[in-house]
This record gives sequence, C-alpha cells and structure tokens, in this order.
Amino acid sequence: MHSASSIKQKFLKKWIMGLQLCNSSKKNMTIMERRKAIKLSADLALASVRNCTTRWSRALVASASQNDDNQALLQHIIGSDAAKHKKASIDVVANSTTSVAKKIASKKILKRSWGIRRVRKLSNGALKDPPYSIAKRLVKKRTQLLKNLVPGGESMDAISLIEETLDYMVWLRAQVDVMRSLARASERLDGK
Repeated sequence: MHSASSIKQKFLKKWIMGLQLCNSSKKNMTIMERRKAIKLSADLALASVRNCTTRWSRALVASASQNDDNQALLQHIIGSDAAKHKKASIDVVANSTTSVAKKIASKKILKRSWGIRRVRKLSNGALKDPPYSIAKRLVKKRTQLLKNLVPGGESMDAISLIEETLDYMVWLRAQVDVMRSLARASERLDGK
C-alpha cells in the first residue's frame, strides 16, 4: 500500500494534467462545463492512481469512456492502457446490467416460492410485520442507497459492496484532502 502523501501527490499530478488538457481543449467554458471537466478529470485521476484495479475505478473509466469527447482525456490521464481499461470497463458495465436483471428475476421466483408471507396480528386484530422484517427492509433500503452512491455498485453483492465502499471512501478522502489543500493555497495567494 502506498503512503497517504504519495497517493495525494500522484492524484494531484494526474488531476492537474487533466485540468490542463480540459482547459486547452476549450477556452471559453460555461460554469457547468467547467464543473463537469473538474469532476471528470478528478474521477479519472483517482481511478488512474488506483490503477483501475477496483470495480469503482473501472466503473468511473467506463462512465467516462461512453462519451467520445472524453477519449483524449482518458488517454492522457489513464495512459497507454486506456484502451485495455476501456474494454474491461465496458465488460464491467455489461456484466452489471445482466447480473441486475438476473437478480430481479431470481427475487421474483423466490417470492413466488415463499407463497403468502406470514404476519403477526396485534391484539386489536391489525396486522404487524415481525421486527426482523422491519430491520431487513431497512438494511435493504440502505444497501440500495449505497449501491447508487458507489460507482459500479449496482452489480455488487453485499460483501463486495462493503469492501468497495470502504476502499472508495479512503480514496475519496485523499481526493478531498488534495482539493482542500489546493483551495487553501489559492486563498493564500489571493490574500497577498
């Protein structure tokens, strides 16, 4: 594992390269275009520093590679392996689509095989879900929310999702630290 400072240095170097390329490719950007360029170059720099070895990093590359306008940026940040990563990323996206469809179909079959769900009755005759059912529903909601937050999370099982989320959080933390340092340095320069 790399030290936190070397990770941040590598990220900053790749991110600045991406920002320079975005700036040189289009001089008069709107605020929204500038925002998208900053986010895209930061995401690709993060995936690049992570060497596209995790699902979330491959999902970020796959998302960027869907737009032909991003090919130069991909090539510049990811490097000569961009085509290899693009193919692997497209495979990840394709597999996630089919696995999600399979999961939905298998859940429907499983629900049908269970038949009618058993519920408890309260003393007044009203039906009440068992406590484990409520907890199960809450876990399911939170897991779905997490799947939507982590790039590529839609196709992951619960264990993989937790591992990828923890890894993604560590790398996002490094990204945030670099961006904060850059903002502080910029404020100091503006203040002088």
